[in-house]
Amino acid sequence: MYIDDSFCHLLVELEDDASIKEGDILTSMQEDRNAVQTIWAGGIMPYYISDALANRKDGILAAFKMISDVSCIRFVPHTTEFNFINFEDSKGCASFVGCQGGEQPLYYASKCKVGNLCHELIHALGLHHEHTREDRDEHITVQWESIVEGKKSNFKVQQGNTLNLPYDIDSIMHYGPYFFSEDGGKTVVPKQSGADMGQRTHLSDLDIKRLNKLYHC
Repeated sequence: MYIDDSFCHLLVELEDDASIKEGDILTSMQEDRNAVQTIWAGGIMPYYISDALANRKDGILAAFKMISDVSCIRFVPHTTEFNFINFEDSKGCASFVGCQGGEQPLYYASKCKVGNLCHELIHALGLHHEHTREDRDEHITVQWESIVEGKKSNFKVQQGNTLNLPYDIDSIMHYGPYFFSEDGGKTVVPKQSGADMGQRTHLSDLDIKRLNKLYHC
């Protein structure tokens, strides 16, 4: 199996867990992709960082900053709130989509970079992977023959709320061209030349618009 970067490697590791789909999304019995998952009240996400993750706190705070610098969303240390994110050590990075209610785990491996963690936080805030949108075939071609057996479901189109915003090749929520490649060939090919897919360095302009629209910023 060909892995193009550390984030994809973490996805593959986590996919051994039956409760994980699309590489990094934790699943719940009541999930409904036809509706945007419950958002965090007031755009505030309380969080808890255990002592075991104290040496990774700077990375967590940096991921918070990537989001709070461009939106009205705020991250506050958990005190008495019923709903909160609990950062947990793991062999990979993964999150539920949206606020699930109560204590909500977000898996954070030591190998996760700040941009990877930001991607997971955006899942927790309510956004799905961009490449699974219903209009994706207008923008990308999925090379099914190059995908690892057992992982093709990660590339299936899913119903979901797009917030009436255009497809975004540059999204921090988009798969890269070699994710889950069997033979080193591309699994996702953009129809627009020069597109930068799979970046984890910044929120794109449309990522920012999508979050701000979701949270009524």
